[in-house]
Amino acid sequence: MEEITKRRLKFLAGFAVYFVALWFLWNTAIVYPLKIFVVLLHEISHGMMSLATGGTIERIIIRANEGGLCQCSGGSPFLVLSAGYLGSLLWGAAILWAARGRGSIPRIASAVIGVLVIGVTLLFVRNWFGILFGVAFGGVLITASRQLPAEGNAALLTALGLTSCLYAVLDIKSDVLDRPEVMSDARMLADLTGVPTLIWGLLWIVLALLVSAWLFRRAFESVSSADVRKEVFEV
Repeated sequence: MEEITKRRLKFLAGFAVYFVALWFLWNTAIVYPLKIFVVLLHEISHGMMSLATGGTIERIIIRANEGGLCQCSGGSPFLVLSAGYLGSLLWGAAILWAARGRGSIPRIASAVIGVLVIGVTLLFVRNWFGILFGVAFGGVLITASRQLPAEGNAALLTALGLTSCLYAVLDIKSDVLDRPEVMSDARMLADLTGVPTLIWGLLWIVLALLVSAWLFRRAFESVSSADVRKEVFEV
C-alpha cells in the first residue's frame, strides 16, 4: 500500500511539474510547435466533420500566428462549426490514451500520427507555412517512433495530448470569453442558431473541463491499478 501511495504522489508531482512548465512556457518557442500542431488538429476536426456529414474540404490554412482556416462546402454547418474546439480536445484524449498504451503502442501511435499529419497536409493544406510545418512535424513524429524507445514516445505523446487539451480550454477562453467580437466558431454558430456566443463558449468550456478532469482521473486510476496488479503478481 505504501508503494501505491508513493507512485500516486510521483504521478501527481510529475503532472504538476508539466502543467506549471507548460503554463509558464506557453508563449515561448518551446511550446510554439505544439500549439501549431493543435491548430492543425482543430482545422482537421472541422474538415473531418464536413466529410462525415456529406461535405467536402476545399482547403486548410495554418498560419504562423497560430490562426487557422478550414474552408468546407456542404455538410452540416452546426456540426462542422462545433467540431473545432471539441475535436482538438478529443484528439488530445486519444493521444493521451495511446501514450498510456503498453509495449510498442506509443511508438506505433507516434508513427501513425506522423503519417496522418503528413497525409492531411499534402492533401488539404494550401499555404507554404502550413505545408512546411505539417511535413516537418509529421517527419519528427515518424523519426521519434523509430529512434526513441517506447518510454520516450509515451512522454512525447503525453506532451502532445496534454497541450491539446489545455489549448482547447485556453483557445475557447481567448476567442469566446475574452474577445466575443472576433469571428470565431462560436460567433458563427451564434449567427446560425441565434444562441449567444457567450453561451456556446461557456458550454464548450464546461465540456472541455469535464473531459480533462475525466482524463486525469482515468490516468490516476490506471497508475494505481497497475501498481495493484504488480503487487499481486509479486506476492
